[in-house]
Amino acid sequence: MKQSNPSKSKLRRAARFIPAVAIMVVIFTLSSNTGDDVDEILPFFQRFFPAMSSFDWGHYVSYFVLAAAIDFGIGAKADRLPYKALIVLLCGLYGVTDEYHQSFIPGRMPDIMDIRNDMIGALVWTLIIAIPPLKRRWRKIAV
Repeated sequence: MKQSNPSKSKLRRAARFIPAVAIMVVIFTLSSNTGDDVDEILPFFQRFFPAMSSFDWGHYVSYFVLAAAIDFGIGAKADRLPYKALIVLLCGLYGVTDEYHQSFIPGRMPDIMDIRNDMIGALVWTLIIAIPPLKRRWRKIAV
């Protein structure tokens, strides 16, 4: 009988969070853009999305994806309500640190509405992935 190596198992569980950490790095990097940088980029996106008046959609999408990555890291336990709440809370807390970080960037300022949008994006992930056919498909991918 083959014995499992507990340290290998812990390492494997920790490695499941690499995508979440990578997304956090991307969010941090994007938040490092100055107000002038954002003002240069916004017209480019507005050409493709004319109804877009700000980058708020970016918060929804970024934290939706971050929630998915945290869900992946947690694994099947993430199907339980306490873990779903934890995912939204973790995204909200990271959103708070992101807004704090922006307070040091020229032309940027923290905005409580961004944190709300971050948490809505995370909440939408947890609600969508709770739909049984989507949950089954996700768990096959995220095993």
